[in-house]
Amino acid sequence: MAETSTAIAFQGTHGAYSDMACRAVFPERTTLPCSTFEEAFAAVREGAAELAMIPIENSSAGRVADIHHLLPDSGLHFIGEHFQKVEHQLLAPPGATLQGLAEVHSHEQALSQCRKFLREHGLRPVVHADTAGAAKEVSERGDPRIGAIASALAGREYGLQTLLPDVQDQRHNTTRFVVMAREPLDIGPENGPVITSLVFRVRSVPAALYKAMGGFATNGVNITKLESYMIDDRFTVAQFYADVEGHPEQRLVRLALEELGFFSREVRILGVYPAAPFRRGGHSI
Repeated sequence: MAETSTAIAFQGTHGAYSDMACRAVFPERTTLPCSTFEEAFAAVREGAAELAMIPIENSSAGRVADIHHLLPDSGLHFIGEHFQKVEHQLLAPPGATLQGLAEVHSHEQALSQCRKFLREHGLRPVVHADTAGAAKEVSERGDPRIGAIASALAGREYGLQTLLPDVQDQRHNTTRFVVMAREPLDIGPENGPVITSLVFRVRSVPAALYKAMGGFATNGVNITKLESYMIDDRFTVAQFYADVEGHPEQRLVRLALEELGFFSREVRILGVYPAAPFRRGGHSI
């Protein structure tokens, strides 16, 4: 097999927030843009990249659309996490003015995170596949009536000026990313604070979810995230995604997972990895 590249893959084009996250965590690695999340996963599986940086949720807009359906079948493992502060810039071609803008292009999540700003300034939102791609198109068109909401990196990448910085409606706007690789991280329970990410489906019996979660409560194991999503077209089968504080080899976590397994049809661990310092009020990895 050909030697695996040391690049890190991300969904989007150069200048995307995922690109920024890659550079923040792995400044020595080349970043590899991919059109879709599936292409980013494939790049790692096939050796075009060693890692992938994938956004899964935002503090303002919630879960990244479709990502929880894609992660379990990616063939990859979570080996880390990163919390990236999102600072949206209102970008436009040189010479454009805020007063002269009529529409703003960006990813639907970025537009939703700036909904109040756009409404107050009477700017029509236009949805794009990603923020940096929107900035690139705005640059190519060169129309002073059309702007983009994207990162400062995208502005520099595509020669746009910043009309206004930090136009997001909420100052605390942060996106959580997971770092993915072909092999799981070999990390022991003694290596400081650890997060275990997993998906599971409960059995179709009364109070199954309540009973499945009971093991975490009785063993004092903290669940930092729990989400459900439907996986069939009849809305009868739900899969749950959870982030748990602790390592599966720790006694109390092991007991909680055993009880979860008893009341579940399937439990699959997506990754065991160090908790980002951001969770403790520090900077991310």
